[in-house]
Amino acid sequence: MQFTQDNLDELNMLVRYNLTTTLEGIKVHTTAAPATIEATRRLYNKGLITLEDGGYLTTIGHETAEHAHALLGLMNPSQ
Repeated sequence: MQFTQDNLDELNMLVRYNLTTTLEGIKVHTTAAPATIEATRRLYNKGLITLEDGGYLTTIGHETAEHAHALLGLMNPSQ
């Protein structure tokens, strides 16, 4: 099994969230790349974010985003 492009697009959305506060969300505008819009919708449908166009992380979304941030850090240790 390997990551699909959809998985990567979703992970890229999750790492955009600031994990140090629950008061900061994301708004994905209709002018965003189609892959970004679709990834955001999938995250919403999976219950990881509160709105179809972004919003805030849910509890499970926050945990998933923590893992995404950790994975990104492990894969890019120099950044």
